[in-house]
Amino acid sequence: MTDSAVCVLAHNPNVMTLDGTNTWLLHVPGSRECIVIDPGPDEKGHFEAILAAAELRDATVGAVLLTHRHSDHSAGAKSLAERTNSYVRAADPQFRLGAEGLETGDVIVVDQTELRVVATPGHSSDSVSFLMSHDNTMLTGDTVLGRGTAVISAPDGNVGAYLDSLLRMREAVAQSEVGLLLPGHGPALDAPDDIINGYYEHRIARLEEVRLATSSGLRTSEEVLDVVYAGTPEKLRAAALQSVKAQLLHLQINGQFTTDEDLTSPPTEALDIEY
Repeated sequence: MTDSAVCVLAHNPNVMTLDGTNTWLLHVPGSRECIVIDPGPDEKGHFEAILAAAELRDATVGAVLLTHRHSDHSAGAKSLAERTNSYVRAADPQFRLGAEGLETGDVIVVDQTELRVVATPGHSSDSVSFLMSHDNTMLTGDTVLGRGTAVISAPDGNVGAYLDSLLRMREAVAQSEVGLLLPGHGPALDAPDDIINGYYEHRIARLEEVRLATSSGLRTSEEVLDVVYAGTPEKLRAAALQSVKAQLLHLQINGQFTTDEDLTSPPTEALDIEY
């Protein structure tokens, strides 16, 4: 994708993961070691593809990093790290292997490849993004996708935190002069400012639609779904409902809505619709 970033696409496409998980192999030319971001499923064939990509660049895997805990990104982390005698760094302690965590401002250096961590919770509470100054790129996990937008599923996902993260990403993009976003699913994106601003504006607009729906007297997530997300394909309805619940919970926390309904949902992954 760039001089220092190779995408190895996992063979796990579905309605939630788009074309599959993007495993990113980061390697400044000439380095002896590389960094693997989101090794994806615990699947031998995918590991072989990752290692082949590293071998083509005359490099070995020096570190495995996770953008967040969801299984389509993290399931293979431990196995790949053990196979390559490396380590796993993650914001969630449960996914670390022989290494530290990930917090905003952390700088990770593997041979000549350097990344800076930006905490971007919202899609999940442990979501992070990575800035790679060598190619002026940002790896966004599921916070910004190459196509569509991402589901926020409460309580681990949080609409308010997500909005704050988009603003934090926008600031980091401007300060680091980022020219390309490398997402966890879908194609790479240029014009990062426009993309992030579009995400933020879309989220604010959708949240206002949900607020207006509740102001009209709607009181359940199913009622709001039928109005605000009318026309959503049946196969995407359950995922869209999670987004509605997260938005209603945000309004409730901010004193703009009340309900006795349980607004929490099991976690999910990317959703290829504008929700």
